[in-house]
Parts: sequence; structure tokens; C-alpha cells
Amino acid sequence: MHKAKLKGRVPGRSLTGLVSLVVLLLSMAPMGRAQYQSQQPAAQQPDQQAPEAGGPSGDNGPIALPKKPDNPDNTPPPAPAAPVFKNPEGAANMSLRVEVPEVTVDVGVLLEKTHQFVPGLKPSNFRIYEDGVEQKVEGFKRTEAPITVLLLCEYAARGYMFRVDMLNSAWAFTQQLRPNDYVAMMTFDLNSHIVSDFTQDKKQIIEGINQLANGVWMPAAFQETDIFDALNEGLDRLSRIDGQKYIVLIASGVDTMSKLTLDETLKRVKASKDITIFSVSTGGMLLAMTEGQGGMEGGMRDMTYLQAENQMKTFSDMTGGMHFEPRFSGELPDDVKEINENIRAKYELVYHPTNAKQDGTFRKIRVVLVDDEGQPERFQDEKHKPLKYDIIARDGYRARQEVE
Repeated sequence: MHKAKLKGRVPGRSLTGLVSLVVLLLSMAPMGRAQYQSQQPAAQQPDQQAPEAGGPSGDNGPIALPKKPDNPDNTPPPAPAAPVFKNPEGAANMSLRVEVPEVTVDVGVLLEKTHQFVPGLKPSNFRIYEDGVEQKVEGFKRTEAPITVLLLCEYAARGYMFRVDMLNSAWAFTQQLRPNDYVAMMTFDLNSHIVSDFTQDKKQIIEGINQLANGVWMPAAFQETDIFDALNEGLDRLSRIDGQKYIVLIASGVDTMSKLTLDETLKRVKASKDITIFSVSTGGMLLAMTEGQGGMEGGMRDMTYLQAENQMKTFSDMTGGMHFEPRFSGELPDDVKEINENIRAKYELVYHPTNAKQDGTFRKIRVVLVDDEGQPERFQDEKHKPLKYDIIARDGYRARQEVE
């Protein structure tokens, strides 16, 4: 009996001890990462500074970021779809193009005495008028760029002194050329002759001048000079080239057998776009020595050359160029230097005319220089003496025809 009771207690006691052992083992198991971090000492919390020796901080766990709402309140609604236009059935696509006329005027401002270019002017210093109506200058810049120029030279049997003057003038101008300039040379007597087409190699122009110089003492083919026809041909050649172009016309100015009349030539010059003519009269020394000789023949000759010089000057004035009448070859370097500076150093004015009609009419242009107060501009030298100046600009242009 006593033995039986003892056997009954042993299993119960063993079960209780087993449960206690399991509880003890669970209490000694490793804690979770979150629980472990929450129980770290304050010195190892992530908001504390790392020890001076460096090393990783206590925060090695992930960072939870708040999730952005899918549709925040401040998000604008999507834009509506663009309407699609469909042509009516059987209708072709149509396009509309509007052309606004634009006029570009090259203006040179030169001191009258020294012929020096006046720098430092501003857009507000210029007033431009078309047919008496002031225009708004919308584009302005100082230009000094490579040039495209045609040397149009008279080489006829008028007298060797005329030919020598022409060759000296052409040679002096060629020395002013720069590597990026385009230049061509054409001579004329009864007919025109192309010495060199447009090139950037000024050696070709010099070679052409030398070839003409080799025969300068020989009789030329014709005495007649058709300057009107030659100038018209030169304008045609340059009209196919974009941008600003120049003609340096070196001739006596006398015309004998041109098909075109002076009036037709002047109309052609007026209608030219972006072409400026600079003219140099030849034979100045010979004419000065023989001027005023008696007799009807002498008087008629003087009138012929006087008219010729006026024609040359008119060609230049109408296109905003300059005219020179050198008497001695020593004047040529200064003359061609002035031409070169005037060609390269200019103010470019751009405006859209208030008269936008494309009717082919001639529009007269006038450029005025004013100071900051709107009064006529005045220049002074170092001694406060007034300096006169010239404004070099073409006197007008011909509007495009609507059918062009």
C-alpha cells in the first residue's frame, strides 16, 4: 500500500519539472531584433552621436517612410484631350503663310574732313523715315564682316593714262582684301570680259591685273565704252548672290554705244537690292591738264567728262556708296582705304515698313542722326570745334511685286 502511493507521485512530479524546464529554456531564447533594439542602452540609441573612435552607429535597421497618397488634393486634374480637326471629305490640306516685309539699311557715319568712321552710336541715335513716315528700328548692330565685291573696270582704247589709272586703282583695292573676302573682276569696252570669277584667292585677281598691265601700252581692241550695259550685267550677276554685295566701278564714266539709256540704267540701279556701288573716276590728271582748252571740240570734251563724272557719282549716291576723283596715283591708297573702311564698318538698321503693300513702288529712305534728347546730333573735336559728318545710306528701295 505504501509502495503503491509512492509510484503514483513520481509521474506527476516529473511532468511538473518538465514544464518548468521548458519555460526556463524559452526565457533564455534570443530576443527578436525589434525587441533587442528597444532594450539597447541609451548610449547606443540612433539619435546619439557615435563614439569618438568612429565606427558604425547603432541604427542599422530599415527606415519606415510614410506612403504618399495616390491622389493628393493639390494635384490638378488632367488636361482635356486636344480637339482633332478633320478636313471635310474630299477637301485637300490647306496652309496659310503670311510674309511681313523687312527692310535692311546699311548706314555709314563718316566725319566730313577726315572721312573717319564714327563708332559708339546707339539705336536711339538713329531716326529712319520711309516716304516721310518715321519707322521703328527693330534691329541694330555694328557690322564688320567679309565682303563680296565685283571690280568692274573700264579697259578700252580711250588712252593709256585711263588704263594706267584703272590698273593702279584695282591693284590698290586688291591689297585691302582679307582672306575671307569674295572678289571677282570684269572689264569692259564695247563688250564685257570676265577676268576672274568670284574667288577668295586674291592672287588670281592680281594675276589678272598683271596680264592687263602687260598690254597696257598696246592698242586696245575698241575705243567705245558701254558702261551702262556693263553695269547692268554686273548687277545681274550680283543679284543671284544672297547678302550685301558691292561694286567698285573704276572707269571714265563715258558711255558711247550701250543698248540701255541712262534713264533705264538709273531705274535698274534703283531696283537693285543689297548692292552698293563705289565709283572711282579715271583720267583725272589728264583732264585737269587739258581742261579749258579753246574751241568747240575742247568745250564738248569737257562737257562729256563732266557728265560722265556726274553719272558715276549718281550711281554711288543712289546706292549709299561713295565717289572719288583722284588726280594723282598717290591719292589711291587713301581712297581705297576709305572705301574698304566704309564697306566693312557700318551700322545695320532693320525695320518692318508701316506700308506693307507689295506693289512694286519705289520707297524713299532718309536717315537722321539725333542725340539722347532727340535733337540733331553734333560732334566736336578736342578743342570743342564742331565737326561736320556725312550719313552714307541708300536713298530708297523698290518694294516687291505681289506676284513675286
